[in-house]
Amino acid sequence: MQEQELIEKAKGGDSRAFAILFQDHYPFLVKYLIKVTMNYNLAEELAQETMTKCIEKIRLYNGKSAFSSWLISIATNVYIDQCRKNKREKKWLEQMQALREMKWQFETQNEDWTDVNQVLGQLSSNYRIPIVLKHYYGYTYEEISKMLNISVGTAKSRIHYGIDKIRRELKISDEKQINTHRRQKKL
Repeated sequence: MQEQELIEKAKGGDSRAFAILFQDHYPFLVKYLIKVTMNYNLAEELAQETMTKCIEKIRLYNGKSAFSSWLISIATNVYIDQCRKNKREKKWLEQMQALREMKWQFETQNEDWTDVNQVLGQLSSNYRIPIVLKHYYGYTYEEISKMLNISVGTAKSRIHYGIDKIRRELKISDEKQINTHRRQKKL
């Protein structure tokens, strides 16, 4: 059976046709991904994920390029997505490590490390900085917007979103309770 005929049958839901396509292209795909990743196990994992995506998207294949080229495009995007995910996870792990170290520093200096500090440390800096400037140092929204080179509305929304996240994490219902919680914990 010709490749184009197999593709058409696979588009129609023929699992046997897809199995033949898979068998024909999988070794090529793994070799490509080994060269890209320089990691055999990761290449195998990405090749399998690529073939899964191929099953999901086979109807989108239009035949303008070789089937193998289409698979390489999918595999490359799967690899790029994996790299992005790993980067986000690494950044998150580094942030959590930094929070643990800072908590340890506070505790060794007999200073309180509060729940608010913990939650505040988990916010991205886009939200944490405006909250600190507003609620710890008393700057106005206008001053914050100038300091951070953002609009007043953006400053307000970031502070609102961040405070909302803190409330949900600490299960506190209003800003007065946050301020009371902060004073009690000497934040």
